[in-house]
Amino acid sequence: MSRMLKCLSMICLAAGFALLAPAPARGLDNGAARTPPMGWNSWNKFACKGISEAVIRASADAIASNGMKDAGYQYVNMDDCWQVSRDSSGNIVADPEKFPSGIKALADYVHSKGLKLGIYTDAGTKTCAGRPGSMGHEYQDAQQYANWGIDYVKEDWCSTLPGQSSEASYTLMRDALAATGRPIVFSICEWGSTKPWLWAGPVGNLWRSTGDIQDCWDCKKSWGGNGLLQILDQMDPLYSYAGPGHWNDPDMLEVGNGGMTTDEYRVHFSLWALFSAPLLAGNDLQHMTPEVRDILLNKDVIAIDQDPMGIQGHRVHKAGDLEVWSKQLGDGGRAVALVNRSATPATISADWRDLGYPPSLPAAVRDLWAHKDLAQHTGSFSAEVPSHGVVMVRIKP
Repeated sequence: MSRMLKCLSMICLAAGFALLAPAPARGLDNGAARTPPMGWNSWNKFACKGISEAVIRASADAIASNGMKDAGYQYVNMDDCWQVSRDSSGNIVADPEKFPSGIKALADYVHSKGLKLGIYTDAGTKTCAGRPGSMGHEYQDAQQYANWGIDYVKEDWCSTLPGQSSEASYTLMRDALAATGRPIVFSICEWGSTKPWLWAGPVGNLWRSTGDIQDCWDCKKSWGGNGLLQILDQMDPLYSYAGPGHWNDPDMLEVGNGGMTTDEYRVHFSLWALFSAPLLAGNDLQHMTPEVRDILLNKDVIAIDQDPMGIQGHRVHKAGDLEVWSKQLGDGGRAVALVNRSATPATISADWRDLGYPPSLPAAVRDLWAHKDLAQHTGSFSAEVPSHGVVMVRIKP
């Protein structure tokens, strides 16, 4: 074969592989959330009754001083119930009793700490707590948020109209935020009800891919809610839809709110990192136990979440209640979580072939919860995992 024909053959072969390769998911091109957002949200701990300017300021103070800011947490997000009405011009009005200084002053305070402020709204006529929603006021609200200095907008899906299109509604808010000229992270919160991963990539920076999280290991056994195990199973098949600027969101963290054990919270945090999920703490940051602080400030695990490659991990092996989850990293390594759902301790093994490695490949292993380097391994890695617990390692050839 001539050199010219060989070259043509190679070009055709490369083109064929390109056609066979999956097309990369499109992400919202607003320059925000190139890695999963990290911060705090008021809802899980304070809900509607407890939200206030004082709580938001105190939480910003805590993030700035307790090591969370240094670990990468930057957003301080107000959830539902900050707003009460609209004025005669249709502008959204903050609760004057709970937020006496106003939202602009609050944003200035949060910014003075080197942090960013997030706010909540709804695509319907009312929020989930019955406060004014943004329907019909999208551009007006977006401009008001920008004027206040808001950096993150979460839009919920309560009180919507029959037949209302979620894609059209969220696209409208996306365009309204873009029109302000201010970089604002856009969080879609319609609970995965219309499979937003199929359409939301170019619309939002993140989208809720599951129902609301509950602070329990296995809610299905009690009342049928979305506990940790239910969310893990829902997230597993969605890994191909996430990437820089557009993330699957399994909801905010419950770490430290009291419904699970320390081991279970380690599973929670480990898998959110492996999912490349937003890490939005939802606890009382002023009153954390050392165990909770150690989980939220584990920089080894946070680095897995913030890996710039932005690949979402998934389950690669399951034997009953014993599971192996893996995430490809930008340096060619793997983050691996050995998860034990059972009621007794068990040995779990990760086979190199399940991770996409040849069995003969030697690799360095670092235990991310013990914070120590282990012996080099070839072919597999095994560890004793506590009941309802996790061993998370970083494997690097």
